[in-house]
Amino acid sequence: MKIYTKTGDKGMTSLCDGSRLSKDDMRIEAYGTLDELNANIGLLISLLHADTSKEEDPVVNPIDILVAIQEELFVIGGQLACADMKEEDYLYTQKLIKEIEINIDKLSSQLPVQHHFVLPGGTLSAAQSHVCRTICRRAERRIVTLSHIATVSPEIFKFVNRLSDYFFILSRYLNNDSGLSEKTWKNTCR
Repeated sequence: MKIYTKTGDKGMTSLCDGSRLSKDDMRIEAYGTLDELNANIGLLISLLHADTSKEEDPVVNPIDILVAIQEELFVIGGQLACADMKEEDYLYTQKLIKEIEINIDKLSSQLPVQHHFVLPGGTLSAAQSHVCRTICRRAERRIVTLSHIATVSPEIFKFVNRLSDYFFILSRYLNNDSGLSEKTWKNTCR
């Protein structure tokens, strides 16, 4: 099978039901941003694998949950690629949301209290986790915009919102675990 089909050469793409939309349609923007997030999570996983400077913490192993998140993002993207969503087709991600929350709590319990905004950066993996966080927030905005014109499962909103929180805490954990102190923005909002 050839990788190129030539069916998108005029700026159109197909949804799961075969209907065609412009590649800049809000639905395509929403699941395309999830795809971008998924690719960046793949880079984060690669960076975590490459960090061989120390033993992996058996209590907190982000790679397994990151792979589960990648798989779930494919499911969510597939759901967003369906033009006619019915309530009975809604995605239920409560189990993974709960697992993400448990991981957030585990990571948070090992961190100093945060008093200022954190400037993104630090180790390569922490910086990449910040990139994932910001892409996740953009995906959330795209999904909210899509929800104004199409049906979107409420579970997707919960999942994506919790996911961006996870990437923030993971970035803080990765920096703290490496011994780097966080750079913070000392000013307050004016």
